[in-house]
Amino acid sequence: MSSAATHRTPRSLQTRLLTTVLALVLVAWGVAAALAWHETDEEVSDLLDAHLAQTAALLRLQPLDELDEDRLNEAPELDKHQPRVVFQLWHEDQLLARSASAPQEPLTQRRKRGFADSQVDGKAWRVFVTQGRESDVRIVVGELQSVRREIVQASLTSILKPMLWAIPLLALGIWWAVRGSVRPLGRLGHAVAARQPQSLESLSTAGVPPEVLPLVTALNELFERMARLLATEQQFTADAAHELRTPIAGIRMQAQVAQGATNTQERATALQATVQGCDRATRLVEQLLQLARLDAEATPDSGSSAPLADVARQVAADLQATAERRQQRIVLREPLAPDVHIPLPEPLARVLLRNLLDNALRYSPEGAEVQLQINELGDGHAQLSVEDSGPGLTPEEQARLGERFFRVLGTGQSGSGLGWSIIQRIARLHHLQVGTDRSPGLGGLRVTVHWKP
Repeated sequence: MSSAATHRTPRSLQTRLLTTVLALVLVAWGVAAALAWHETDEEVSDLLDAHLAQTAALLRLQPLDELDEDRLNEAPELDKHQPRVVFQLWHEDQLLARSASAPQEPLTQRRKRGFADSQVDGKAWRVFVTQGRESDVRIVVGELQSVRREIVQASLTSILKPMLWAIPLLALGIWWAVRGSVRPLGRLGHAVAARQPQSLESLSTAGVPPEVLPLVTALNELFERMARLLATEQQFTADAAHELRTPIAGIRMQAQVAQGATNTQERATALQATVQGCDRATRLVEQLLQLARLDAEATPDSGSSAPLADVARQVAADLQATAERRQQRIVLREPLAPDVHIPLPEPLARVLLRNLLDNALRYSPEGAEVQLQINELGDGHAQLSVEDSGPGLTPEEQARLGERFFRVLGTGQSGSGLGWSIIQRIARLHHLQVGTDRSPGLGGLRVTVHWKP
């Protein structure tokens, strides 16, 4: 199959509406014409049958004394339409009288009163038979079927011809109505196409038909979301550039110090500071990439889950070296509820736990203890809590947690402020509830993550 046939251009809405409406009109016209034909045929047939019966009744009233029984009596034609209806008068089996256009052969062999269809000389007839005043007289009145069809066709033509002439006018009216109905969609399309890429103002709803209004409303809501997203991304880019500038400037400065160092100790100190600056920049870039991936995730994998106890042990082991450099301890409070699963893919669960523990270690003093606990709360609910012995947070600072690049002042820590943004983004995507308060045992900050598996 060719690509042209596979990727066929769809017809326009106007064309489809016009085609559909016209097709329905033609079908309705055809049905109406068929019904009109049927009804007209029946009505005309009944009317002509009544005419035959009436003619027979009039002939029955005529006296037959003046007719010459020794010869055939023919009625003269007084009108051009008279040959349409013919009659025969039979006395016993002898044709006594007939109209001039009637055949000499019997129009029918029927003797009982009533209607019948017959063939005479290759012509189809509709006849009515009745008895005369005398019992031995039979009156037969007939009419050619072809004449009846002509009358029916003439009647139908007079009815259907105006309807047939009306179809082009109706099609034109339908085209005009459909064109006017879809014009708001065309104006909407032109308005959107004429916009600059950076233009995200709401579309005007003045004069918009109710059928199109939901589309315009949805577009305006989309523009609003795009505007908020664009503003957020612009702010994020600016903040990220600012945050990256600091470690890069520090690395450059320490590299210059190492270049100009006159002794080994000074050079080693500068190189150590350079390595620390590189570590900080690497950490910042990793967090920026994590946020970018989370922001791009539109449909979270709600069917995935991870064994929380196993993930907690892995993350704690990964951060153990970082904690030991400051004589800190990571304590996994038993029991860890091995059957508890968090509704996250395992890589995302590691990201969540790593950021929780990393924040606790960063803002706790040297020699501090960070505790992690997993609890089953019943009714299918579970909770993860991380506590530290740091300075804690004021209510105002807790309210700002999650703002990108927000850091608690006066801590002396070199974090980027992105850890909490990552935690809360994961929580929103996977319907986790995150809360903060003061740790009753360690005095610092306690972070709880609550969910229903």
